[in-house]
Order: sequence, then C-alpha cells, then structure tokens
Amino acid sequence: MGGDLDDVRLWAGELDALHQRFMHRFNREEPRQSALAYMRGLVAPLERKNGWTLAEEAGHAGPDRIHRLLNRIEWDADEVLDDVRDYVVEHLGDSEAVLIVDDTGFLKKGVRSAGVQRQYSGTAGRTENCQIGVFLAYATGRGRTLIDRRLYLPTSWTDDRERCDRAGIDDTVAFETKVAMAKAMVRRAITDKIPFEWVTADAAYGYSKGWRFELEQADVFHVMATTRHDTVVTRWSIDHPVHDLFPGLPRQKWKRRSCGEGAHGRRIFDWARVEVRPWHREDRRHWVLARRSVSRPEEISYYIAYCPADTTLDELIRIAGSRWAV
Repeated sequence: MGGDLDDVRLWAGELDALHQRFMHRFNREEPRQSALAYMRGLVAPLERKNGWTLAEEAGHAGPDRIHRLLNRIEWDADEVLDDVRDYVVEHLGDSEAVLIVDDTGFLKKGVRSAGVQRQYSGTAGRTENCQIGVFLAYATGRGRTLIDRRLYLPTSWTDDRERCDRAGIDDTVAFETKVAMAKAMVRRAITDKIPFEWVTADAAYGYSKGWRFELEQADVFHVMATTRHDTVVTRWSIDHPVHDLFPGLPRQKWKRRSCGEGAHGRRIFDWARVEVRPWHREDRRHWVLARRSVSRPEEISYYIAYCPADTTLDELIRIAGSRWAV
C-alpha cells in the first residue's frame, strides 16, 4: 500500500512539474487551475473522458470551467505543444529515436465539429461520421508519446468558408492532404533539431514517392510501408513492381523474426529484403522489405527502406515494427 501511495505522489508531483512548464501561457489563475484539472482527468482511470466526466473528476459542480478552457479562453495550443515537446525531448530524447506518422479517427455525432464528415476511420475499421487527426509520435527505448498533430479538413469543409467560419477556422486555412501534413510535421522536427534517426509510416504515407524522395534528399533514414503495386528501380528494370521481387527468393533468405510486442503477444512474421537502386552512393542502401504471415503465407506486406549501408535486416525489422508503438 505504501508503494502505491509513493507512486501516486510521484505521478502527482511530476504532473505538477509539467504544468509549471506551460502555466505562463494562461493570463489568469482560473484557466491555469482548469488546465491542471484537465491534465489530471486525462490520466485518470475514467471509462469515458469528456467535459462532464473530467469536471466530475476535478470536483467541479458542472463542466463549464472545462468548456471555457477548451472553447473560450484565449491561449495558444501550438505554444503549449512546444512546451510539451521540449519536456518529451528532455526526458526521452535520443539520437536513435524513431518518428512515427499515423492518423486516427474520432467518432462524432452531428456536423459542427471541425473537419467532421463520413470518412474511413482506422479506429473503427469502417466509414463513420468522424474527425481525422494526423499525428507525429516520438519513440525511443525509454518510452514513446505524441509530439505534433494536425486536424485533417476535407474539401467539404475547405470549400465551404461559411461553415469554416462558424467552426472558428480561419480563411487562411486551405485544404492539405494527410501526406502534406505529415511532411510539414517531420520538416518541423528537423528544423527544430529534434534528435531522431528514423522515420516510419503506414502505406497511406509511404506510398508517396515524392515524400520518400524528399526524405532521401535530406538524408533522413526511413522504413515506409507501401502497397504491393508500388514500383522500384532495379538492376534489370525501371518501375519494377515490389510484389514481383520475392516469389523466386530462396527459402533461406526468409528469416522468422518478432517485430515487437502487440496486444496479443509478440508479432512474429517471416521477413526478407531485396536491394534496389544499386547505383546510389556507396554508404547508403535502398531495400524493399517483405513481411509474410506465418499462418497465411499468401499475406505479404511491403516496405521501402533508405538507410546506412551497414544496416542489418534485424534493424530494419525493428524500425518497421516501431510503428505499432502508437
């Protein structure tokens, strides 16, 4: 029991320390305290987290103070994000960190929430009425968390400026693809000198040859998922489909490896790689990586990798698997 209380005190003290880092972003004491109550509610073991439940957890009579914090009090969320990101780098910063791009859906009712429409949600696994957020996560051996975010606004919103105005979206906010948002977040991490070594993302982002080329030009190492229809340059062909590279591969080239822990235990697959674009600089390599299901070998996923010449298959597998950290 004493150990549990010590843990609670440690968590509470660290939460207060984090709050101290950005409380100056608020001009008055009430929003400062509401921000701390909001943070405490987010880490509390609540079944649902909304204005009402967070207010109840904080001991408020109703959700008004939480709603004012989120909807009416003036404060700059990007400045607070910078404070949080600095805190993350201070505690988790690692020159071998992985930046992970991923998006998720937030199920919504109605049509007023910014960016909401019927669209595919990976969270729900189907098309639903939802918002989509594109996130940048930071993962190291000591932990992982989010360090940047963008709200995806479909053209049904950006083409309707009156609707945007009602939701508080400035006229300068134009349509951006999710890939463009991912590019902007990684560029910002590079500009701000966030320590990292790798970038990874799922096929919705990794299929973009333009983005992969941009990362390569900046000498940013990456392992990006792609589709079986993606094409690469090989010694024999331009625009060679990636799925054609592996059927004739000798059996000993496939290695059974875990790419990390999942919800149901270790994620074990058969992995192989084939070098592509062989006429590149001597200290760098391009690979197509294949991940094959053990129980259903016809199910194969593919990745494009750009990395130092001495990078092992096991290291590429580790980076590919790190995407599931979020």
